[in-house]
Amino acid sequence: MKKLIPILLGLLLLAGCAGGTKNEDTFDAMMEKGEIVVGLDDTFVPMGFRNPQGELVGFDVDLAREIFTRIGLTPKFQPIDWSLKESELNSGNIDVIFNGYTITDARKEKVNFSTPYMENTQIIITLASSDIKSKEDLKGKAVSVQKESSAYDAVSKDTDIYENLKNGELITFDSNLDLFLDLEAGRSDAIVLDEVFARYVLLSKNIEDYRILEDNFGEEEYGIGFRKSDVTLLEKTNETLAELIEDGTFDEIKKVYIND
Repeated sequence: MKKLIPILLGLLLLAGCAGGTKNEDTFDAMMEKGEIVVGLDDTFVPMGFRNPQGELVGFDVDLAREIFTRIGLTPKFQPIDWSLKESELNSGNIDVIFNGYTITDARKEKVNFSTPYMENTQIIITLASSDIKSKEDLKGKAVSVQKESSAYDAVSKDTDIYENLKNGELITFDSNLDLFLDLEAGRSDAIVLDEVFARYVLLSKNIEDYRILEDNFGEEEYGIGFRKSDVTLLEKTNETLAELIEDGTFDEIKKVYIND
């Protein structure tokens, strides 16, 4: 028994040390390693997606690469289940969330956000043949959104619409791309999603087959998500982001993927 006590104490100390790293500023350790793991949804065009060669590209991918390279870190891009993004971050599997990540009050409770760097709108899309002409017309209809997305949050907050949807709930999918497939198949009457994503996808479709409603579910801003403890990395990122905007690099990257 006497031999077991020191062993148990040692294990408890090790466990305490391991758990403590989640609440520490990891910037120095990150710089020593020279690498930062960037979590993203690799189907979210034009922010982060795979080109025909299978390479990760996109506005956020290029922006992240420029920001972290200037800081002195090599970004390693890690596709994640978007519905688990905050868990992936706070468990240490990734170091930042960087991919059309909308700033919301609920998310601020779990992560710290960078300075906002892009505006977005949660828009409503139907087929052109649909009788849905306004947000009010969504009542009694099947509406789809991405799981654990800002679109889900925006619609669910509009209780007058949300509580009167078909079956009293939203249809959810892992990927925004699935929303278009479900709409085209006639299973969804309307989809709600990021305008940045939707307009890029529609470039490859016959736009006359779709209707973008004038009504929407609100304006929002994108930011980069950090662990609450990673204050130094957040500060360095904000400083570098400001430099990129000031020297024109931000706009040069944007021109490649987004046509305002």
